Amino acid sequence: MTQERKTLQEMTENVEKAKRDRKNWVAFVESDVVNFLSLNEIEKMTIDDGAGNKAKLTRRKDGSVYVECTSSNVL
Repeated sequence: MTQERKTLQEMTENVEKAKRDRKNWVAFVESDVVNFLSLNEIEKMTIDDGAGNKAKLTRRKDGSVYVECTSSNVL
């Protein structure tokens, strides 16, 4: 009895990616990412989720963190 394996494309062709909510992205950036930047003493960081959401983080001289978030939405 031979079992035929599906290709990756066949396994994922009917699966839709869950759309991420911009509010969840901003909350993630402003909490987890800022904490990671602070704990690891990183000066600048850019992240991208591959779905149009991007963030740039920069540590200022006074120790605060400047966060700039952008997003792409298809309506």
